[in-house]
Amino acid sequence: MSFKVVVTFYVPGAVPTYDELLTELGAEVEKTLCTTEEELISACSEADAVIAVGIRITPGYVFSPKVIENLHKCRLIALTSIGYDNVDIAAATEKGICVANVPYYCLEEVSDHAMALILACARKFYQLLPDIKSGKWSTQAEYLSALKPLHRLSGQTLGLIGFGNIARTLVPKAKVFGFRVIAYAPHVPSILFKTLKVEAVELDQLLKESDFVSMHTALTSATKHMMGLQQFKKMKPTAYFINTARGELVDEKALYTALSQGLITGAGLDVLNSEPPSPDNPLLKLDNVLITGHSAYYSEESREELFKRPWEEVVIVLQGEWPHSLVNPQVKERFGVKWGAHPK
Repeated sequence: MSFKVVVTFYVPGAVPTYDELLTELGAEVEKTLCTTEEELISACSEADAVIAVGIRITPGYVFSPKVIENLHKCRLIALTSIGYDNVDIAAATEKGICVANVPYYCLEEVSDHAMALILACARKFYQLLPDIKSGKWSTQAEYLSALKPLHRLSGQTLGLIGFGNIARTLVPKAKVFGFRVIAYAPHVPSILFKTLKVEAVELDQLLKESDFVSMHTALTSATKHMMGLQQFKKMKPTAYFINTARGELVDEKALYTALSQGLITGAGLDVLNSEPPSPDNPLLKLDNVLITGHSAYYSEESREELFKRPWEEVVIVLQGEWPHSLVNPQVKERFGVKWGAHPK
């Protein structure tokens, strides 16, 4: 039996592929550059599996109900990401299509990056680096005076919004610096907090007590823009906001207001609402913001994990088994209805 596997948003040299994993299945691999719903439908309508590359890159590029309805043979959408907010999971489930992500890749990289942004903000690198280039130095009294207040990290409070794999990987790194760590994650079992000696709190308490607020929650309809002006007003005026999760968790107009009006001291952002941002994005013009261009996930090691795992998931599903990282377990009943049998 011959299978068709489509790789979307394929850029030669930029996206590694592992076609050899599919050779024994006799699968035909088609690499495409899809940037619209229409292109997705045209490329993927007869695919047995889709490897979805780059779904955060191009605006409007999304596995919507319209796209999913036109996937006539598809058994699996394999994502090259942890997040799956660009796939309509309900529509995929109803259609009998498995959705798989890569949940354990880049845990070290993103938690390292979050810690780096925390440190860079705490030591005011956003102010130091431009000042040095303009000729200022620490021997000048007015230079040090402009950095005030600057406090040691030990004893400060780090508040984590979300307590998934990345947040939990960050905890021991933060504690090395002496942080008290608290977290808001109402659906996470209490044993996970106890194991890492992290205090579970309500969101309002976290915002009021934290010196650094770091985002680590998934983007859903419930969490979109969960950080708005009212939330920033509850933070300390000396606090910093860190986001290495998803840009749309934040109302950027509210964040700009908070930063420009002194409701908070600064921010370290790896993600924005629209990527790449418009040159007119006002956050780019603020002196108290560090922006790192959605690079937190990257290392040579994580890149291999990111791209190889979806190919492995395709092999597993086309051999008649469930993917290891099944996002929508409810699909199992629908899958059986559509294909006449459950995988093993």
